[in-house]
Amino acid sequence: MDGKVALVTGAAQGIGNALARGLAAAGARIVVADLHGADEAAAAFPDGVGITADVADERSVQRLVDETVERCGTIDVLVNNAGLYASLEMRPFEQIPLDEWRRVMDVNVASMFLMSRAVVPVMREAGGGRIVNISSGTPFRGVPFLLHYVTSKGAIVAFTRALAKELGKDGVLVNCVAPGFTMSAGVEAHPDVIEKLRDASIAARTLQRDQVPEDVVGAVVFLCGPGASFVTGQTIVIDGGQYFH
Repeated sequence: MDGKVALVTGAAQGIGNALARGLAAAGARIVVADLHGADEAAAAFPDGVGITADVADERSVQRLVDETVERCGTIDVLVNNAGLYASLEMRPFEQIPLDEWRRVMDVNVASMFLMSRAVVPVMREAGGGRIVNISSGTPFRGVPFLLHYVTSKGAIVAFTRALAKELGKDGVLVNCVAPGFTMSAGVEAHPDVIEKLRDASIAARTLQRDQVPEDVVGAVVFLCGPGASFVTGQTIVIDGGQYFH
């Protein structure tokens, strides 16, 4: 991936930061997009670029893409990683406030639409590109008490398939990665979430250990690299064998 420019959303910490480090190790120049800490995170990468952005806001997204192209010349890879999860309260679906439902859909789904819509013209002009969307293993298992989150992550799988069909003629490959319950910085900041989900997740896995952000890196780097030049519209579940499909 030498010379490629990879824009990773939500990359200041957690899974996004691990993905950025993996892509950088593969030779890509990294653009970190996040609401907080983008500049500090980008400083860890050679020629890294940090841009503060709200990926659920149309104007902010367009500014992010324009600034990336201005500073880096192009965008070869987009990793749509930003999303809401650990801060959400687990509760019966009828207790979920409508405003919270809409916020989850905006951040987890609409952001991918906005980011892809802004980035694809750049990729078309360059003759192709890669988009990798980060979903979750939850929609495959029907996890209860997080209906808005699970619904949003299921929508990402459908989004990936439909967008891949539209963009194949442009040489833009669109794929999805679905991690299991991951001990990311965001999760570790919420001990109540760990208490509710950690032990049960490990017990349900074929590989019975904690999942860490680095477990997701290999698949994403593969999908962004030359070895995946004939792979599009696919979802890879990375959960230690909790779900087989």
